[in-house]
Amino acid sequence: MISKVTLADIDYHLPVEKIAFFPLDKRDQSKLLVYQNNAITDANFSELPDFLDENYALIFNDSKVIHARLLIQNRFRATIEIFLLEPVYPTHNFASAFSHTGVVAWKCLIGNAKRFREPITFSVKSRDFKEVSITVEKGDKVGDAFLVTFMWEDESVSLAEWVEAYGKMPLPPYIKREATAADEESYQTIYAQQQGSVAAPTAGLHFTEEVLQSLKNKNISYQKITLHVGAGTFKPITTDSIMEHEMHAEQIVISRETVDFLIKNIEKKIVAVGTTVARTIESLFIMGAKLHLNIATPLKVTQYEIYENPALQKVSVADALAALSYYFRTHHLSDINATTSLMILPHYQHKIAKGLVTNFHQPKSTLLLLISSYLGEEWKTVYNHALTNNYRFLSYGDSNLYL
Repeated sequence: MISKVTLADIDYHLPVEKIAFFPLDKRDQSKLLVYQNNAITDANFSELPDFLDENYALIFNDSKVIHARLLIQNRFRATIEIFLLEPVYPTHNFASAFSHTGVVAWKCLIGNAKRFREPITFSVKSRDFKEVSITVEKGDKVGDAFLVTFMWEDESVSLAEWVEAYGKMPLPPYIKREATAADEESYQTIYAQQQGSVAAPTAGLHFTEEVLQSLKNKNISYQKITLHVGAGTFKPITTDSIMEHEMHAEQIVISRETVDFLIKNIEKKIVAVGTTVARTIESLFIMGAKLHLNIATPLKVTQYEIYENPALQKVSVADALAALSYYFRTHHLSDINATTSLMILPHYQHKIAKGLVTNFHQPKSTLLLLISSYLGEEWKTVYNHALTNNYRFLSYGDSNLYL
C-alpha cells in the first residue's frame, strides 16, 4: 500500500550560505552527524570507524563521473551545451558504450537547443591522440531530452578518450561556478572505477585511504556495487502529490561477488554508503524476490512495484539472495546489468541496508523521501541540528551516519 506524501512533508528552508560550493582540502575532515538510538552526536568523518565494529558491513558505489558536459558552437558562434545522459546506440550498456568508435547515439539534455538546427563539427585535441574531428547531430526529442548522434572517422580513438579530453566535469546545478582542475579529483570518490555517472555518489567523497584502512583494522568488511547516477537525481519534485513524480531509470551493475558477500554477511548490519547504494541494494532485493516468485522482467525494477505487490514484501532476504545466486550460476554470469526506477518512500521498510552514510540533501527531493524512510519525522530534527551547528550542505558538504 502506498501512503500519501505531500511536498510539504519533505520541505525545509536551506539558506544559500549553508551550501558548500567548494570541497574541504582534506576529504575526511568534514563533519559527521551521527544519529543513533534517537540521539545526535557531532563528530568528524575521520572518526567514522569508531562508530562501527565487525558486526557491520559497508557497501560502496564505485561508479565514476564522466565528463558529461560538452560545450560546442554553431556556425553563428552561439554556444550549445550537450549533457550526456545515457547510451542508446550501438548499446544501452554503460560498461561497453565508452569503448565504441565511429558512430554512437546518446540521450542528451541540450542547452540552447533552438540554436542547434543543423549538424555541428568540432575538433578535439589530446596529448594521447592526434586531433579528431567530431560531427554531432540533434535527433528526435525523448521526453525532456534529445537523441544525439556523434560521428568521427578515426577508429583508433574511443568515445571515452575524446569525451574525457573535451568534456567538462558536471558539477551539480546548484554549484553555480565552472568546474576547475581541482574538481577532477575532488568530485570523484577514491574508489571510482566504472564510468557512467553524471553526478558523483557524494556520500563516498568523504572517504580516504586512511579511513578505509581504519575500517580494515577493525575487521569491518565492505564491498562495491555500481549504480550510474543520472541527472534525474537533481530533478526536483514539482507536483504537490509525490505520487505523480516520475522517477528516472538508472542502470545498475551487480556482481556475483556482491551477492555472495551479502549472503555471507546476512547476519550483519549492512550500511549503504550513499542513497544510490541504498536504492541499488533494495532494488537487488526486489530482483531476487521477483526471481523467487517467477515474476516477469526481474531485472527491471519499476517505481512502485514493491508497494503494489504484497507478495514481494513477504519474500525473505535469504530467499531473494538465494534466487539471485541461482540466477548467476545457471546463466553462468559474473555480473548482472539491470535498471531501477525504485522510489523509496517514508514508510518503506529496508530489507538489506539497515544503516546509511549520506550527505545533506536538497529540499523537496526524492532523496529526502529516502532519508525519511530511515529517520521518519526525525529527519527534521537532524536537519535543524545541522543548520544551527554550522554543517555544510549538499554535494561538497558534510556527512551523516544513521544507525
